[in-house]
Amino acid sequence: MKTVLAITEPVVVQRFGWQVLHIAGLRFDAMLGVLSHEKLSPQPVSVDAELHLGSQPMFPRDDDIMNVMDYRQVRRIILDECTSGHVNLLETLIGKVAHTLLQLPGVRGVRLKIVKLEIFDDCEVSIRMELGQW
Repeated sequence: MKTVLAITEPVVVQRFGWQVLHIAGLRFDAMLGVLSHEKLSPQPVSVDAELHLGSQPMFPRDDDIMNVMDYRQVRRIILDECTSGHVNLLETLIGKVAHTLLQLPGVRGVRLKIVKLEIFDDCEVSIRMELGQW
C-alpha cells in the first residue's frame, strides 16, 4: 500500500476586513422644497446611508460600544441635519448631511440617498451622493 501525501496550502486566518455601516429606510418628516406648500409643512422623506469604515478587526478589541462606530450617533446626525430647519433644495440637504457624516472619526467614505416620498403621485424623487474613498 502506497502512502500519498497531500500538499495543502497553509490556512491563513484573516483578522481584518473592510467594514461598511448601513442605515436603510430611515423615515421622518423634513421641511424641504421650493414649492409654496413645501414651505408651509414638512413632508415625508427616507434616507439610506452607507459609511465606509475601512479595514477593521474581525472582532472589536472588546465587546464595548466605544470600540466601534455607534450607529445611534449616525442616525441622530441624519435626523438632526435634515430637521434643523427648512432647506429649499434636495441637493443642498444631501451635501450637508454627507459632509457631516464624512467628518466622523474613522469614516473614509459616505454614500447617501435621500428620497422625497410624496412629491408626485406616480413616483418618488431621490438624490444620491458619494463622497470620500470607496
